[in-house]
Amino acid sequence: MSGIHRGAVAIVGAAETDALGSLPGMSMLDLHANAALNALRDAGLTVADVDGIITAGPMAMEVSDYLGIVPRYLDGTMVGGGSFMLHVRHAAAAIASGAADVVLITHGESGRSRVGMPPWNRPPSSLPGQFEMPFGALAPYSTFTLPALRFLHDRGMDVRDLAEPVVAQREWAQRNPRALRREPTTVDEVMAASPVAYPFTKDMCCVVTDGGGALVLVSAERAADLPSAARAVYLQGSGESAESPLLSQMDGVSSFRSFRLSSQEAFRTAGIGPDDVDHLMVYDAFAHLPLYGLEDLGFVGHGESAAFIRDGHTRPGGRLPMNTNGGGLSYTHTGMYGMFAILESVRQLRGEAAAQVDGVRVGFVQGVGLFFAAAGALVLSSERELG
Repeated sequence: MSGIHRGAVAIVGAAETDALGSLPGMSMLDLHANAALNALRDAGLTVADVDGIITAGPMAMEVSDYLGIVPRYLDGTMVGGGSFMLHVRHAAAAIASGAADVVLITHGESGRSRVGMPPWNRPPSSLPGQFEMPFGALAPYSTFTLPALRFLHDRGMDVRDLAEPVVAQREWAQRNPRALRREPTTVDEVMAASPVAYPFTKDMCCVVTDGGGALVLVSAERAADLPSAARAVYLQGSGESAESPLLSQMDGVSSFRSFRLSSQEAFRTAGIGPDDVDHLMVYDAFAHLPLYGLEDLGFVGHGESAAFIRDGHTRPGGRLPMNTNGGGLSYTHTGMYGMFAILESVRQLRGEAAAQVDGVRVGFVQGVGLFFAAAGALVLSSERELG
């Protein structure tokens, strides 16, 4: 993967759909197209400039055809909600190799309204269909219960610690007019919310929305010639990894190998460490994921994550601002959240976020998918060269 990191490739376009939330008048492909056109406009480019298309969910050629693009590079890598972290890495490799010059990464899901969406199912012939679904492991909130409880047990925490990320991220969401959940909350209120599957209450589970987002990537040299040059965000490092598609067969359930390996690769390729990061986005479909992320990515030690959040370090004014859009718990979650985490990192690095943090120069973005089966990580910066 040499030649794709350390500022060689830039994100020059980044945008979401015009609206997020309940959008029954837009299909899945409409959401892809709306986000794509917004991102291209943000970059100062048009569909005629695009020769690479990457997406997850629909086939890449469905999106390119809908937009009127005839690509010479296509990628449909699908590993769930963290797919878009891998997409950025793959787009950079395509650009560095000459396989494409302008790569458009799109996301769109009618996660709430289900317009134009395929049915959610896992075939009985699949590994989960054979070995986990018959025992009730049917959905994320039921699949994550045992891992979350084991995580808490191994670290001497209790269920109230799951409420800490919810409360902290709601503080960020209050500053974001597009966030679905914006009302202030407390640990006691999160604990008293409707139960979903023990230990999760409703507020510990992500919101369910319609929406989408898109990114446009080019080489750093081409970025310098675009109208959006001053707002370019550079890829400094990246990583990806995967484990078993069966949660029951993973290497431990209170620490996930794909989390660790992908983040280690991202730091290594960027040539930096956790202490160099100004802003952090950790995938948070459920309240335990930020706790896992802080520990498995190396930002805090074993068992220190809940106290780190409780002490205010990830909140507004803290030393490691995390999930500053409100995250999947309060901002938006269409089903695959990773695109929105990347977009918030880009906004922070550009100085354009709704809840802007001062002095953000290096951002770290982590994504996970398919019940922790796969993960991706990115190191992004506002400067081409880190020194």
